[in-house]
Amino acid sequence: MKVRDDDHWTVDDVLAELRCSGSDTNRAGMARFGIEIDQAFGVPMSVLRPFAKKIGRSPELARDLWETGFHEARLLAILLTPAKDMTPEQALTWLEDIGSWDLCDQLTNVLARRADSNALVTKLALDEREFVKRAAFALIAWRAVHAKKAPDAEFLEHLQLIREASSDGRNFVWKAVHWALRQIGKRSTDLHGPALALALELQASDDRIARRIGKEAVKELDSEKVRTRLGLP
Repeated sequence: MKVRDDDHWTVDDVLAELRCSGSDTNRAGMARFGIEIDQAFGVPMSVLRPFAKKIGRSPELARDLWETGFHEARLLAILLTPAKDMTPEQALTWLEDIGSWDLCDQLTNVLARRADSNALVTKLALDEREFVKRAAFALIAWRAVHAKKAPDAEFLEHLQLIREASSDGRNFVWKAVHWALRQIGKRSTDLHGPALALALELQASDDRIARRIGKEAVKELDSEKVRTRLGLP
């Protein structure tokens, strides 16, 4: 990637850099991981993250990059948008365009850092579109990590959403449901018990997907590593 002499980046500048930084090998790798590549250059996150730092936070440029429709331009748009500018309205608008798990997860990673983002969880969970529904559980998982001041009661309320979505067999949904359950259980001592109890319940379910979520969550939440970190016997 070339080094610019100034700090003013245009959409055309960014797209030119992305084209130079992509490769067919990376595009093939993206496809193997279920990422749409019709409008992808094949630029890995290991390149995009430092590129975003070089450009600097720029919500205006981010919005223009999003409109290009290019996959990596949209990833950059998310990286260039501070949490304070990733309003619920902005996130919902961008979610309308998302058709890949990585865009979903990067967007919710930023959104989760906003104190008001929990209000979106139920709305997203009730939406049956695959990546919108995934966003609900990715948001729960990220908030379990980032929302340090959020009360445990917030996450206890989400256990019912996890229970209800545990039989959704779509790959990108059930994996996010599983992720959310594990992150809740690892967040605190008080949350560990209820999360593990739900995991055990799902493990005994008649539904194949729910059983898989439960089995894998029990394996992690009941592990010595997690119990030791939480100070549990």
